Amino acid sequence: MRAVRGWVRETTGGLPTTFWYLWTGTLINRLGSFVLIFLAIYLTTARGFSSVEAGLVIGLYGAGGAVGTLTGGILADRWGRRPTLLTAHVGAAAMMVALGFTRGLWVIAAGALLLGMFAEAARPAFAAMMVDVVPERDRLRAFSLNYWAINLGFACAAILAGFAAQVSYELLFLVDATTTLTTAAVIFVKVREPSRVATVRTTPTPGTRTGRRENGLLSVLGDRVFLGFVLINIFTALIFLQHISMLPIAMGADGLAPSTFGTVIALNGILIVAGQLFVPRLIKGRNRSYVLALASLVTGIGFGLTAFADAAWFYALTVLIWTLGEMLNSPSNSTLIAELSRPGMRGRYQGVFSLSWSVAGFTAPILGGFVREQLGDSALWLGCAALGAALALAHLLSGPVRERRATELRRSASVSQDDASTSTAELAPQAA
Repeated sequence: MRAVRGWVRETTGGLPTTFWYLWTGTLINRLGSFVLIFLAIYLTTARGFSSVEAGLVIGLYGAGGAVGTLTGGILADRWGRRPTLLTAHVGAAAMMVALGFTRGLWVIAAGALLLGMFAEAARPAFAAMMVDVVPERDRLRAFSLNYWAINLGFACAAILAGFAAQVSYELLFLVDATTTLTTAAVIFVKVREPSRVATVRTTPTPGTRTGRRENGLLSVLGDRVFLGFVLINIFTALIFLQHISMLPIAMGADGLAPSTFGTVIALNGILIVAGQLFVPRLIKGRNRSYVLALASLVTGIGFGLTAFADAAWFYALTVLIWTLGEMLNSPSNSTLIAELSRPGMRGRYQGVFSLSWSVAGFTAPILGGFVREQLGDSALWLGCAALGAALALAHLLSGPVRERRATELRRSASVSQDDASTSTAELAPQAA
């Protein structure tokens, strides 16, 4: 017991109070995250859409998310993290209710587009606030704990949503909206706007084109090293997002009920809840590029095996495999984004990175639906395996450049802080 208590203190101790309020909001929100989990099933069963039409609607959610993440990142830096989070959550809740009671392909498509804009606008603001309030030495723990909360909520939501869908699909949208509003209430009551580091105007960032505003979005878009990492993540997300678009359709085609899909996909969250808190210790001190490469390979294998699945237990096995890849990928990804982001521009960097998920959110269901209808399930899932192997190689080749860039930014930030401290010390006698 003493060893367990020591491990708990080491894992959770010393983190700021604001982080725990954000963590609580994440958990509440994810406990009711019913809509995206069952949107594909809802569209193909309750609304009678084809795989391509369902993919289009889900893809438009991703397109809205692309706009939302960029806008959310800019607003997080200019307007503030807290007001951006509140606006995004309230808007998302309203659109969830509207989407649950609309009819017709194009009306539903427009609702999905607007829902994506509001829901994804919160992502960069939330991540930037996490970086603001948590010291660099504790960020791996903090992001892992937050990811643990996401998946604890997801596991519960997947199981509950499967049974709620058998009662009423409208219930899914209402519960999701309620938990989103509850998260907004936690932020409104308990979370204050954090102090942020001003943009450091020194020499150009390594790997960034000159001649641009130092604190503008174009400066981020000119950061070639960072954009290379974003590009890799787009293809990673193309694989991973098949679990909310084509996987439920494939399981339905094999005669499995929505509640079965809910139970199977809940294994993703359950495994992460059980093991994610141990991952930071497992990967600490290891080459981050090797970890990300292994994560891509394992994820590809897991999705690739779906080509041979025809029963619930086999689908569950594939979920367990690609979940292992996800567990390795997430904490390494989160810390690397933080280290590649310039102080004073973290909202924009998080927004551009979140854009990779939105681009994949638009592309994955449409591309997956097209490949499935034209070439069949096997081509889709084996293609995911091949793409995973290619991404593993990409991480190995690009990793050293990313790590050099992260080291240079740490040194630059350290020098800037030392200069600021020196200036303050020189001004202090004058103020006296």
